[in-house]
This record gives sequence, structure tokens and C-alpha cells, in this order.
Amino acid sequence: MTQVQSAYQEEQERLARSMDDIKSQLAGIGPRYTGDDFTEQMLDLQREERKRRLEVAFREPYFGRIDFEELPNGENKPLYIGKAGVAKQGSNELLVVDWRAPVASLFYSFTGGEDAAAYVAPEGEIEGFVHLKRNFMVRQGELVRMVDSYVRGKDEESVTDEFLLYRLGENKDNKLRDIVSTIQHEQDRIIRSERNKALFIQGVAGSGKTTVALHRLAFLLYQYADRVKAERMIIFAPNRMFLDYISGVLPELGVGDILQTTFVDWSLELLGHEVKLRSASDALSYWFEEHRSAEEMANAPGRIKGSLTFKEAIDTRIEELEQRLVPVIPFEPLPGLILKPELMKEWFETDYGDETLMKKRDRLVNRIRRWFESELKLRKVVDKKLRAKAQTKLNAFSKKIPSFTAPQLYASLFGGKQAVTVIPKAIASATAASLKNGQVEAEDLAPLVYIHLRLYGLQISSYDHIVIDEAQDYSPFQLEALRLCQKSPSMTVLGDLQQGIHAYAGIQSWTELIDLFTEEQTGFFELNRSYRSTMEIIEFANRILGAMGGGVKPAVPVFRSGDPVEVEQVTDKEWLSRIVSSVQEWQATGQFQTISVIGRTAEQCSELHEFLLSKGLDASLVQSKQPEYGGGLSVVPVYLSKGLEFDAVLIADAGADKYSENDAKLLYVGCTRALHKLKLLHRDSLTSLISKE
Repeated sequence: MTQVQSAYQEEQERLARSMDDIKSQLAGIGPRYTGDDFTEQMLDLQREERKRRLEVAFREPYFGRIDFEELPNGENKPLYIGKAGVAKQGSNELLVVDWRAPVASLFYSFTGGEDAAAYVAPEGEIEGFVHLKRNFMVRQGELVRMVDSYVRGKDEESVTDEFLLYRLGENKDNKLRDIVSTIQHEQDRIIRSERNKALFIQGVAGSGKTTVALHRLAFLLYQYADRVKAERMIIFAPNRMFLDYISGVLPELGVGDILQTTFVDWSLELLGHEVKLRSASDALSYWFEEHRSAEEMANAPGRIKGSLTFKEAIDTRIEELEQRLVPVIPFEPLPGLILKPELMKEWFETDYGDETLMKKRDRLVNRIRRWFESELKLRKVVDKKLRAKAQTKLNAFSKKIPSFTAPQLYASLFGGKQAVTVIPKAIASATAASLKNGQVEAEDLAPLVYIHLRLYGLQISSYDHIVIDEAQDYSPFQLEALRLCQKSPSMTVLGDLQQGIHAYAGIQSWTELIDLFTEEQTGFFELNRSYRSTMEIIEFANRILGAMGGGVKPAVPVFRSGDPVEVEQVTDKEWLSRIVSSVQEWQATGQFQTISVIGRTAEQCSELHEFLLSKGLDASLVQSKQPEYGGGLSVVPVYLSKGLEFDAVLIADAGADKYSENDAKLLYVGCTRALHKLKLLHRDSLTSLISKE
């Protein structure tokens, strides 16, 4: 038996013992407590949490091992790293070390060499020697793969990425997976960053930025368990379909109760559904179905209403409202009974502290009412007619103290003499008309949310942590509104400027968002390595954006080679049949679980979908507001494909009439959805975005 075979057998036996131990612990937990005793209820919750961790561990006990000799006098100990920490039954000895534990950071940060390695523990930096780093793949209780990426004292071979490449070569289903077994050092640095910062992550397509953000949430809950709660965390995703796509990651990491939503849905709920959003699909069609010039994008309503200039105009209006809240005339409900404005001002400014504006307004009104009742009682006013007359005066006086909902105050910005001048008249007029009907556009939500938070605040005290995905499509005003939801910044803000297809609303540079915070409050990371696609696909996609500025670095592919990217010209007559035959050829190989035909417009995709169905292909059509992504064969408009990934992608038509110079980011997004196979068809001349080299 070779040394490798012997090690494999030892690990199989160790895995079997671990599975038996975990299974025994699960069997011993017992049924749920259903009584009313509070202490027993708390103990039951602890047992359920332990059961959850054991169930996670039983599915896959561990994925890594690192043998560490702590200096100066420690022994060389094997540490098995898994998704959930587990102690041996009846012992404090760890059977599995939680991947979020300080010592487990060695598994991600150590990349080889004979020098001492170190990790940071609560008691300080711990230094020592790594003797072995080993990766495992465990499926249904069986050890199916084992790779040693480092063995101390042996010549290092180029096996460091073998396990990673094996995992990257797997086909994808309809859900995003966790990457806990293959987290890379640059990703781990982000995951373990300190809590009280707004972290900005510029990550190229396929760099794992979304999964990094989700793993960061799991880490924060582990590291700051006494200060951070899952129910006070929130994830903002670009759409509901993407939420469904990422829905399995956090539960697999043992994390629940985190609110996952879109900015649109969250905003409408915060506003109590006082307004309705006009059709999002119509808005998307308007901006994506036609080629839009850079000038149109720069002057779009989303750019104007998402600006800090507009926010400043709203601040001015709110300040004006605050100055009008305290009456400047005395209140005299009865002859000789006078409440002076100076006293009301003192109550408002001194007693109500940092309360939001409408809460201060309501407290002032209630304080006036209490003063009124107290004075009537003190003066022994019992005459019913006199009391009724005084009550009428009180009601009238209270109504004069301004009260606004967010939509009411917002509407005042667009009409009459009080209309703000920072909004062009045509946009202001259209907005005013929509508000009269209780409707708003997506770009109105950030100002409305900001106003609501200034007037009323959040229902909860604040969010412990906020994750914003695809943040390059957020306006500065959106982030400014979300800043009001926290006492101090604790955010993970991630995206890719090269995928900023919503130029009519989003940012051109990260500084537009970073500058909202002080330098001490922020951190910035770049993830330039793409783990999604083959070298051939990444190099092809980089060529599309070769002429784009903005200081964003091109994606660096992992050394995973595949088929060359195909670019094929077809006639109008053979176009549809060639799409069908390409899909059928891919399906016949059995290599691809997920295939996407990506069209330029929603209308084109609808036609393609009908044709595929007519040829007997089981295809689904991805549409705006779609709640789920089902995998298999999909037809997707290019602007809805962002965030998704497929084993094979067919760009239905890459002709010059479909992708102009202003559409580089759209075509880049479409091409970078492919993991293993990419093909582009074009009917007339090929888009100039694709060089002939």
C-alpha cells in the first residue's frame, strides 16, 4: 500500500468515527419542549441550535485539515475544519473546528513555505508551523476526494489549486452554492474584516463577491455573537429571482432569520404601501430595448433624483418644516389661560432629544394636550360648554402644527411656488402627475425613504449590518438613505463597475459612494480573479471592455482551460434553426446542466422562447419580477442575466445593430455568465465590440 493510499484509508476511518459520533449526539438530543416554563424554553432553544449545527456537520463533517504546531512548546495537532464546530461526545475536545474560528483562518491564509505562520486569537497573535494542509470532499458520508496542498519538508508541487480547479469544473444547478471549502486568501481577508466599517468590494464577474458577502454575514454572527443578531441584518439584492438564486447559501452555513429583499420591496413596505411603483418591466424596456446615448443616460431622471444635490434640496425643505413645527403664537383656550410659544419651543428642543421630526411633533401635541387637561383640572373648570369650547380651540390649534407623510412632503417639491429648481420642469411635472395618482418611479423611492426616515425613523432601532449587492447600480442618494438605518456604519457594499449597465441611475466611480463616509469608516477591496469562467471565456470578455476607462482592472482567470469561444455568422433564414441545433448539440453531450440563450431584448427573448418550445425543447423564459430561477434551459434578456451563471451560454445575436459601442457592458455581462462554454451568433455584421484577433 502506498503512502497516499494509507493516508486515504486513515482518513476514511477517521471520517467514519466522526460520523458515528455526530449521529450519536443527534440521537441523544430528544424531543422539543412544549411547556410554558421559561427556563426550559431557553434550554430547548439551545438544544435546537446544537441540533442544527450537528445536522449541518452530519451532511458534511469537514472539508479541510491543517496540522499546526504552536510555538514555543506546542505539539503538532491535526485540526479538521468544517461548516459547524462540533465537540466530541462527552468531551471538550473539538471533533471539528468551525471555519469561522480564529485558528481556522490558517486554512485559508497559509499558502506554503517553511517559515512560521500565525493567526490572531482573542489573546493575541499565535505563531507556529504548519505541517500539513489537506482538502476533502465528503458526499453522503463518504470520502470521495482528498488532496494535499502542502506537506512540510517535501518539495512543493503545483497542486495548490488542484482542489479548487476540481470544484470550479463542476456543473451548476439553479442555486448559488457556498464556497466555504474553497475560500481564497483575498476573499478570507474581506470575510474576517472588522465589523464597524463600510466595506466596498469591486469584484470582477465571477470573483465570488456575492458569496463572500454572505459568508461575511455568517462570520460576523459568529465573531460578534453578543453584539450582532441575524434579525437585525439585511441583504439587498437586485431582484427577487436573484434572492431565490442565493437562498440556499446562508442556511447551508447554519444562518437563518436574515431579511433578504430588494430595495424596491423594502422601500414600499417601509412607506406602508402609500404609493405604488409603476411597472418596473416598462422602465427596463425603456432603457434597454433601444440604444441610449451617454447624454441621455447622464440626464436621466434616475441620475438627477439620485444625486446629493437633490438630497440637499430635500434637507432644506425638511429644515423649513422643522422651523414651522413649533407655534410662534400663544395658545389661549380660555381667557387668561395662556401657553406661551417660548415654553412650547423649550419642550420641543430640550425634552425630545434625537427623536425624529414627526415623533417630536406628536410628542409636542400630546404635551400641549396634557398641559391643557392639567390646567383645566387645576382651575376646576367643570362647565361643559366652556370645556367644549376650549377643546375645540385645542383641536384647531393642534391641526395648525404641520403633519406630513413622506409622499405628501415629497409632492411639495414638484408643484407650485415651493417647487425645487434642481429638477427640470418636464421631470417635475411628470413626477407631480404620478404622485397625484399614488404612483412613483423607482428613482423616487430613495428620496421617499430618506424623507420617511427623517420624519418617522425605522420600526427597529437600527440594522447591525447591511449588505448591498450590485451596488454599482445604486445612486448616492440610495446609500445615503440606508445610512440613516444605522447608528454607525457596518456595511458590505459590493459590485462591479464593468457590469454597471444601469448607467441611467447608478454610479460611474466608487468614490461617489465612498465619499459619503469618513476615511476611517471605510475599507476598499478589489477582487480581480475570476473563478467562474474558463480562461478562454474571460480573455474573450476582457477584449469587449478593452477600451473602457474608469480604472477598473480586467479579470484575471484561474488557470482552467476549456473550449475556445465560438463566433459564428448565420443568415436570417438559418438563424433560429442554428440556435436550436446548438442547444441540442450541447444537451446531447450530457455535460451541461444549465444552458442559457441570451437575447438582446425582452421581445426578442419571447419570440425565441416560443420557437424553442415549438421545436420540443423544454425551455423557460426569464422575465422581470420573476420570483424564481428554475435552471435547465433558459431564455434570458441580457439585462436580466446579471448575477446568474450557466454552464453554457449562447448569445443569440451579437450583430452590430444589437450591440453598439454604448452597449459594451451589456455584452460583457452576457458573455461572463458562461462557466464552461460560450458561443455567439450574428446575422449581419459582427458588433465592433468584438475584435477580430
